[in-house]
Order: sequence, then C-alpha cells, then structure tokens
Amino acid sequence: MNFKEQREKKAYLKLEDGSVFHGYSVGASADIQGEVVFNTSMIGYQEIMSDPSYAGKFIVMTAPEIGCYGINHESTGGAKFAAAGLITREISEPSNWSSEESLKAALVRQNIPALAGIDTRALTHLLRDKGPQKAFLCVSGKL
Repeated sequence: MNFKEQREKKAYLKLEDGSVFHGYSVGASADIQGEVVFNTSMIGYQEIMSDPSYAGKFIVMTAPEIGCYGINHESTGGAKFAAAGLITREISEPSNWSSEESLKAALVRQNIPALAGIDTRALTHLLRDKGPQKAFLCVSGKL
C-alpha cells in the first residue's frame, strides 16, 4: 500500500484508558468493539488468528511485519479466523510459493478489520503494564 492510500484509509484504536493509536485500515471495513491483547510470536499469525481462545479479541502482533508467507488453507484445516481484529506495524504481500491468499484478502473475506501503521511496541508496553484493555477499533476513520 502506498503512502497516498494509507492517508486515505485512516483508522484508529481507542482504549478504555483513553489512549488512542492512529494508523490505517488494511482489513475489512467494519468498526468494532473488543478486547486488545498482544502476541509475541514471530511466526504463525494464521494459526494465532484461528485460535478459538482469541475469539472477540484484537490481537496486537509485536513482530514489526507480518503477512510474508500469506495464507495456506491446508495448514489450519480451513479454519476461519476467531479473532475479532488484527493490529500490526505492517502487513506485507505474500512471497511464499505455498500462499493461496494474502493475509489482507483473508481479513477482508472474513470481515475482520485490521489496523496497521502504529507503534506496536508502545501499545504492547501499555497492555503489559495495564493488562488487556477494552477498545474500539475504527477503520472508517470517523472520530
């Protein structure tokens, strides 16, 4: 996604403590409420998003960039994503031979909003110090 597209797809995450993180939308066009948690895995985003224990949660991925191996439906048995949303620094396009779909396309297809372009380290520190936070993920860009 180029810089112009990022500016046009403004989005934000507002936490129950009043903190706001601004970025841009890279998933479905759906504003939603949920609970924000983080995951420090470097790989396995497809399995993490499909994990039923993350149902209703917005997952902050602490790895700075995810998406490079795309989605392979066979590796999770075709399981749908359970998470309510995804928050990351950057989502890249897949460059793996086994990719059947990009992460962005899978998020849109499954109607899951995602926020990119934020400081996930700062958000993770906040969550580590204060615990999981209820939040509003707004990808329409409207305050």
